[in-house]
Amino acid sequence: MVRIKDVYDYLDSVAPFATQADFDNSGFLVGDPERYVQHIGVVLDITSQTLNQARRLGVDLIVSHHPVIFEAKKSFTAKDMAFELASAGIAAICAHTSLDAAPGGVNDVLAQLLGVKKVEPFPTAEYPSGLVRVGFLPFSSGAELAEFVGDTLFSEVRYYDAGRAIETVAICGGNGGSLTEEIAEAGIDAFITGECTYHRFLEAAEKSMTVIAAGHFETENPVVEALAAKLKARFLNAEVSVLEQDLITDVYLPDLLR
Repeated sequence: MVRIKDVYDYLDSVAPFATQADFDNSGFLVGDPERYVQHIGVVLDITSQTLNQARRLGVDLIVSHHPVIFEAKKSFTAKDMAFELASAGIAAICAHTSLDAAPGGVNDVLAQLLGVKKVEPFPTAEYPSGLVRVGFLPFSSGAELAEFVGDTLFSEVRYYDAGRAIETVAICGGNGGSLTEEIAEAGIDAFITGECTYHRFLEAAEKSMTVIAAGHFETENPVVEALAAKLKARFLNAEVSVLEQDLITDVYLPDLLR
């Protein structure tokens, strides 16, 4: 039998929750840690779609990348996802920036998928633990690299081509745009991330660095299969399923304009 605490302790060993960023809320967020579980669902986000599927499959623990409780709340009522989870008797453990930075986590999986060679952690002021990955991925131009990234991730990329050949790349899945200037100052040829604002693209242009924004979901979702495989290998007495999650498109996000 597998306790929720066993799953938490395992995740803490491979992606230590103590390494999460100050703004983050990774960890055990919903449920009873001493409860035994038989079916674990793994997904990027806990949404009504994934919760409904978890109910149908008999999932009693969801492990997600993005925290189901992110900011402080004063109440939990119907339609709030944490309330809905508790009402359904489904626990939640969320590994966010801790999984981004972990060996074999979000950015290592993304680097491997893209074929980046000689991958190493790249410490930044915001993430001194080395959330970003750097390595070698030669392409003749930024446009060629952008096309390759889009095809590999099935993503409609946005990019700035600095007009020179690519040798070194930095990788940061999700919303890594805030790191653009620091990565450019390190002399790296190209930066592949999920989201990047207009002003961050301008910073890259000033530093002659190619930047490719390939989508938050597209750059992080590959870790879900990898994480599920680890959980299957570790917990032989529990069923592990990857929950389906549709990509949301055509969403207006004012934060992207800041």
